[in-house]
Amino acid sequence: METVRCGACNRKLAEAEFTRLAIKCPRCGTMNQMMATSHRPARHGASTQEETHHAGHTSPDL
Repeated sequence: METVRCGACNRKLAEAEFTRLAIKCPRCGTMNQMMATSHRPARHGASTQEETHHAGHTSPDL
């Protein structure tokens, strides 16, 4: 997620994943309009964290 801040007063407005966003700052009243620079496509066939663990695998004791 990306932190969204007001362009005028730098107040934190949101944490979001967005394509387009229009949000008014409650502090200074500036209308902030943002657009994602590029779309990140989902990686097909990528394994999840749980799938990468192998059954029976143990870490060596230090």
